[in-house]
Amino acid sequence: MRHAEISRDTLETKIRVKIDLDGSGKSQLNTGIGFFDHMLDQIARHGSFDLEIESVGDLHIDGHHTVEDVGITVGQAFAKAVGDKKGLTRYGHAYVPLDEALSRVVVDLSGRPGLEFEVPFTAGMIGALDTQLVYEFFQGFVNHAGVSLHIDNLKGRNAHHQCETVFKAFGRALRMAVTPDPRQAGMVPSTKGAL
Repeated sequence: MRHAEISRDTLETKIRVKIDLDGSGKSQLNTGIGFFDHMLDQIARHGSFDLEIESVGDLHIDGHHTVEDVGITVGQAFAKAVGDKKGLTRYGHAYVPLDEALSRVVVDLSGRPGLEFEVPFTAGMIGALDTQLVYEFFQGFVNHAGVSLHIDNLKGRNAHHQCETVFKAFGRALRMAVTPDPRQAGMVPSTKGAL
């Protein structure tokens, strides 16, 4: 039941996202940016989501529209799949290391978009991915998923490692947040009664 498919077509990008929150971590990804696909695979694998993304964008200009619009579309699909949030844990967090790098991600399925992003990348490019666009991906996601998200890279010298710990921790935090809480079955996890 917790799955969704969203298509988003603009003059800059054409994107289709399919997500299953109760999947097994399988992914089919084609954004045209190899390292970005590698990072999206981390979300699927560590979130245990099945994730399909097909994107055709104006990469002859740069990767900005593609990365941001994938974030928007993944956020829309996530919001649709998570539904009314009854019975969910709501909050999730994860610390993930990779060699010298360590990142922390904390998420709240609050219904309110908010992003705090502190990642001092040590390089401007990782493969064909401009590291400035990592922020744009997550901003697009939170705006359309309606979540509060705190991302902190606590340590790291290698930009690839920094980025990978962020995406792995994001997948793990989302996985925790969408996990059903048997003590809250049928209840919205909020004193307001709605999220």
